[in-house]
Amino acid sequence: MEINKQMTIESILEVDRGIANILMASGMHCLGCMMASGESLEQACAVHGIDCDQLVATINDWLASK
Repeated sequence: MEINKQMTIESILEVDRGIANILMASGMHCLGCMMASGESLEQACAVHGIDCDQLVATINDWLASK
């Protein structure tokens, strides 16, 4: 399964818990916060100043390599 930027952080972590390491390394340290269940990855990236398209590509590359 590929992830996309419209998915919530919570739903992304349900795909594979290992994605948490990628998110945290990118600067997203609030994976357990209330917003993780309601905001999209794109919204979270905007708040944290992270390039969402690059992050999605990194996560999907990691998933494909498993």
